[in-house]
Amino acid sequence: MNKLKESKNALENELFKSVYDKTPDNIKNLDIMDFSKDGEFTIILKKEHLYPYDEKTNPEGLNLYDWFNGYAKEAKVSTAGIRGPQNILYPQDPRFPINLFGIVLATLAKSLVAREKYKGQTILKVAGREVRYNSALFLDAIARIQAANGIKTLVPVERKTIPIWLASFLAFKLDLLGGEYITSSHGISVKNATKDLNCQGSQYLPEESMEFVDKIDEIFKETEKKGIYEIKVAAKDNPLIDESVMAKLNDGIDLYVEYLKSGVAKKVNLDLIKTLKDKICIENVGGSAYRTLSRVLKKLEVSGKFDWFNIEEDPFFHGIGKYDITPKGEHAFYDYSVDATVIAKRLSGEKFFPVIETLHYEEKLKNYPLGTCVLITDPDHDRLTITQTEPASRIEYLQKNGIDYVPLGNDKILTVFTANQAFLMIMDFWAKQLKAQNLWKNHPRFMIKTTASANSWDEWARKNDVKVVNVPVGFKEIANIMKKVELQLKNNPAKPVIVDDVFGNEINLGVNPRLLFGGEESGGMIMGCEDLIESLAGRKAVAMREKSATEAIVVASALIAKLGKKPMSDYLNEIFADNDIVSRYDTRIDIAYYNESEPDINKLKAAKIEGEKKRTKNDLFFLSMAMGVKEGLMTLDDVREILNDSFKSLIFDNLEDIKFVGDGTYLKFAHKYIEIRPSGTDAKTKAYGGGSNKEMIETYANVMGNYSGDRTELHKKFIPDDFYAKTKDMAMDYYLAFVDKGANNEKFVIPDYKF
Repeated sequence: MNKLKESKNALENELFKSVYDKTPDNIKNLDIMDFSKDGEFTIILKKEHLYPYDEKTNPEGLNLYDWFNGYAKEAKVSTAGIRGPQNILYPQDPRFPINLFGIVLATLAKSLVAREKYKGQTILKVAGREVRYNSALFLDAIARIQAANGIKTLVPVERKTIPIWLASFLAFKLDLLGGEYITSSHGISVKNATKDLNCQGSQYLPEESMEFVDKIDEIFKETEKKGIYEIKVAAKDNPLIDESVMAKLNDGIDLYVEYLKSGVAKKVNLDLIKTLKDKICIENVGGSAYRTLSRVLKKLEVSGKFDWFNIEEDPFFHGIGKYDITPKGEHAFYDYSVDATVIAKRLSGEKFFPVIETLHYEEKLKNYPLGTCVLITDPDHDRLTITQTEPASRIEYLQKNGIDYVPLGNDKILTVFTANQAFLMIMDFWAKQLKAQNLWKNHPRFMIKTTASANSWDEWARKNDVKVVNVPVGFKEIANIMKKVELQLKNNPAKPVIVDDVFGNEINLGVNPRLLFGGEESGGMIMGCEDLIESLAGRKAVAMREKSATEAIVVASALIAKLGKKPMSDYLNEIFADNDIVSRYDTRIDIAYYNESEPDINKLKAAKIEGEKKRTKNDLFFLSMAMGVKEGLMTLDDVREILNDSFKSLIFDNLEDIKFVGDGTYLKFAHKYIEIRPSGTDAKTKAYGGGSNKEMIETYANVMGNYSGDRTELHKKFIPDDFYAKTKDMAMDYYLAFVDKGANNEKFVIPDYKF
């Protein structure tokens, strides 16, 4: 495709032109794999492809070794699939982390691993996608490679979009070997990723990813040895690419609605939703949530209570989060992602919500009454942001209570709740609903949350006799605890379930406990059921393995109906007061070390490498102290001395603890916490905070998150160079020990499929 692609959107055209101009001719002319062919064909991987391109000495060079090194590195630490930018116009471009070569090689490697483990058996997987650039192509490639290797792939009719949680649900419910899902969640438009789902419907843990990474390495070695490696691609209509099962199951929606009715969509909640007088608005960023969610709500018989924004599927996400100016004021395409909670600063220093600003709610909501709620979900429909219109006269009240807002004009504002705030309301409401149904007392209740999520959740849980298991960031970590609990429920149903959290605490969940809530501050949540969820072959689970905005929307809508004219901000304040919550405020600071939207891949790679160095230096400064205390190399007093010396504007005298929490460093103070965490998917540092004073936690998170990581003389005095150098490896050992302790490693048995 050497003709410049065109769009009706001027900003998208700017993106297209920039990508087109920065793509060299040798990439534009690549034709090694042509998935437009309907019939089967063979891809010939050559030794030359593994090495860098040189017009004279290696004109066939693709530098696949360089791609693979980055891919393998990401697989070891990724929190949510192996993500990265792609060439949206030329998907074969191997200079980008996500490309067609990578998709083909990874799929082949996973297929070979599966065939070795389950020789002679029927292997079924599910494959799904959302609406990003090249997602349909990648889905086609995955299904056809798997078919060529004897693996049956269930896909939606016409291979249309489904949410990540539905693919995950089907992998568990139908007892499939797993699934492939193509998304980069709420990331920028030019990013993509494959989320590898295992037989539980959970995202791969690093050790699972490394199995197929090692297999790619074997493929490359054979290519080196023989000069070529043949990759078979099945025909588009190969019978192993199966749309009939998904058609019969209505994409799995009927099964999912049955599951919802056993949990958050019980009659008590549906009856509340049916009483709504004013419509709830659902914002479908990217449009792909609508196809599934609208059918779910119709089956629940509540669809008439909702209005919809952006139901058309669009890989540019309707321009949401997109600007033609960078935060530095330069004229260039810039993407803030589609995370509605992102807060940025204008050149003037004024804070603003760049994503919400591009949703144009001052116009869309002008005819809706005050109190209207807008539920914002992302392209793969796993995250939810809750907002509500209120009168501008409430601004002082909101500021006092740490609740953010966006002016809409005409004395109207849009209250924007963080996931920490929204989910606290949801878990409190659902607990009250269970008590109202006289179900609460039937089981001990527990919650699984990430350390980066709000302290208010822990405080609420203590007040309500709910046990809390804290885990590293990433929903696969939440799923891993679920599986540990289920193993004990299966093997010792009459005994208390005991698991460790990532802080090293032993948590007794009681006998036959039930999950009340599992979630993280980035907007993903799940809720459990009273009866264990059962797969068709009889496997049991306390909850599903992937966050679901549908679950969140159902329970949030019931809460909105219950509150009537009362603003949600008032309800939040009541929860704080009724539960004696001290940590009412929370913050997250994202420090990006480069422009992810840069279309010049060479500049992008160079900037990312430099950014990763900065991210790692910042991480190691704090992490080495946490590991130093853990290993007895230094005391907490020593840490206080180093931090007071390094940050003259901050006070660390009341620091109570410093711990490595699986992927970051957690600093506990008397009335606040700060967590400094390197992104597992990019050159970013994330600084989280929660406590009793919003200005204070924002200051600490900003200063510490933006620290250069330079080692002071005091830091060097307490932490020798050799200890500093091996800190990350030591931390990884501790993390893997946490993951493995009590792990549910039961071998998956492929059932006799009846569908």
